[in-house]
Amino acid sequence: MKTDSEARSEWYPSPQRTFDGFNDGGLIGTSALADAAGSRRRSQAEKQPRRTLRVARRYAASPARVFDAWLDPAVARQWLFATDSHPLAYIEIDARVEGSFCFVDRQDAMDGTRYTGEYLEITPPQRLVFTLSVAKHVETRVTVVIAPLAKGCRLTLLHENVPRDHAGPMHGRWTGILFGLGAMLDSATPLFNDRE
Repeated sequence: MKTDSEARSEWYPSPQRTFDGFNDGGLIGTSALADAAGSRRRSQAEKQPRRTLRVARRYAASPARVFDAWLDPAVARQWLFATDSHPLAYIEIDARVEGSFCFVDRQDAMDGTRYTGEYLEITPPQRLVFTLSVAKHVETRVTVVIAPLAKGCRLTLLHENVPRDHAGPMHGRWTGILFGLGAMLDSATPLFNDRE
C-alpha cells in the first residue's frame, strides 16, 4: 500500500460554539459528580484557543470507493473510530444532509467513547462535511476532500475548532484512522458494491 501523510496544525481564534451535552441512552453510567466534572471540562474546553488539523493520505482505491467507506455502516464499522483492540460496540449512520451518525467505542462494560455528529454536505465522491462531538466535548467540524489521481486518489481531512489541548491526541487519532482506512481498503474489497 502506497501512502503519503502530512500534517499541519494552525492556531486561530474561532467563534465559540457551545455543546449542551447529549443523552447517553444509558450506555455510559453517569452521576451528579461526573456531570459536574464534565461541565467544568466542557467550559474549560470552550474557552481554549482552537486549532485546525490537516491530515492527507493517498490510496490506491478509486475516489468512489474511498468516499463510500465513510457512509456505509458495514464498511465504516471496520475502520472509522475503531481499532483492533477497541472495535465499535454500536454504529448508526443516516447518510443524508442533516442526517446524523453515532459511533460508540466500548472498551469494557462500563466505559465507552461516543462520537456523534451531523452531515452538513455530502457531494459524492469528492467532499464530505460533518460536525463531530467526542463524548461531551465541544462540537467541531470535519471536512473530507477526495481528489482523483492517475492511480487511486488523495484524501485530505481538515478538522476545525479543535481545543488546543486535544489537538495532539486528535491529530494522532486521525492519522491512525486514515491508516486503518487504507488497510481496510486493501483487505476488504468484497464489502463494497463495485462501481468502477
